[in-house]
Amino acid sequence: KEGIESNLIPCAGQVDPTVIASIQRLVAQTGADVVHAHGYKADVYAYFALRGTATPLVSTCHNWLKDGPLVSFYGMVDRFTLRSYAGVIAVSDEVKAKLLKAGVRAKRIHLIRNGIDMRPFADAKPSLRIDGESITVVGWIGRLSNEKGADIFLRAAVSVLTECPNTRFVVVGDGPDLAMLNALIDDLNIRKSVSLIGRREDMPAVYASLDVMVSSSRQEGLPMAILEGMASGLPLVATAVGDVPTVVRDGRTGILVPSENVGALAAAIVELLRDASLRMRLGSTARSLIAEEFSAERMAMNYLRVYEDALAPGKTSSWSAFRSATI
Repeated sequence: KEGIESNLIPCAGQVDPTVIASIQRLVAQTGADVVHAHGYKADVYAYFALRGTATPLVSTCHNWLKDGPLVSFYGMVDRFTLRSYAGVIAVSDEVKAKLLKAGVRAKRIHLIRNGIDMRPFADAKPSLRIDGESITVVGWIGRLSNEKGADIFLRAAVSVLTECPNTRFVVVGDGPDLAMLNALIDDLNIRKSVSLIGRREDMPAVYASLDVMVSSSRQEGLPMAILEGMASGLPLVATAVGDVPTVVRDGRTGILVPSENVGALAAAIVELLRDASLRMRLGSTARSLIAEEFSAERMAMNYLRVYEDALAPGKTSSWSAFRSATI
């Protein structure tokens, strides 16, 4: 859409040695001065492709998941390779602390919180059809994996429905816990009130369909879903984990509850469902905070400084003097 060239690097399975050669060819073809990798897998491949060359490496580190032995192994290798990167961006204080513990030098770590483009959320129209009169819709958005706590959200839904029976719950996303969550919905006997709608490409319209948004994570950095929900003017109930409290400020832009506390989560959701004026106030303040402190423009300027720092002193630090390839 923006006219930026993109190149696909095929990767067959968890380990594919051909990716290394593909990265080397792409960097040579584009004449890239900086290679920016996102995520543990790209970090490792980029490191082995470009180690010993003059091309500086930059990485954005979101978090390390524990979805199995191979993924855990990748995380371990990632933490080792990042020590050789010219710049490593941590999206939260928690991730920064992990990087320091892993041996990444402090001067190479840059704390840059996620930022978003506010424009798609300004006038989005609802895309979800929820039948019934006086229905309020509570949404949960994220990867369906243990650390995100979708199961906690569903357990809280049972209590909410006893207080606010005209509530519908929407779970947006996909992941390894899908089958377990489907079974849990049946075990809790809430199938009529819950919709698992998978991944969506029309997220601004999905946010516009909600009255309340919930984040019930057990472990978190600073999820984009929370920023997008706030940009949409939604009041949030969120667990106080990771860097979430830096944006969901209790009583100002949302309500914070302890992690793993189903009762507290349900009570906070009920409080918002019963008070439309509170929802409006929190949502308005949330949108203003994102516009002021978490914009894409602010994030872009911070990334530009990391690129310039990675190039110095061997090359000019002028933006017009180099192209960066994102892998």
